[in-house]
Amino acid sequence: MSDEKPVKASRQQVYTLLVQVGRKPGDDLPAKATGGALMCYASGVDEAEAVRETVAILKQADLAVLEVEGHGSLDEQKEAGVEIDPEEEALMLRALDENSVIVAQMTALYD
Repeated sequence: MSDEKPVKASRQQVYTLLVQVGRKPGDDLPAKATGGALMCYASGVDEAEAVRETVAILKQADLAVLEVEGHGSLDEQKEAGVEIDPEEEALMLRALDENSVIVAQMTALYD
């Protein structure tokens, strides 16, 4: 009889989130920016968990989260026929493997 435990399949998925942030002291956005947009890849058992984890991490980074727009899981995007760049998919899979949030792109916004 083996002492090894059976490997349990992960229920985690990776989600693409577009996060809009406002200004806050210490946010490291350019001086004249009015806010920013971040493309994030976050793991979670569902999109709501991925959003919660992303917001918590961004708040720790002194960012003022205004809105989060979910674009679905990697599987949902592929099923919908969305073309995903191999570099983006690699970042998504890294977020899934590390059970983390990855900020793939940050763009300053100006009025």
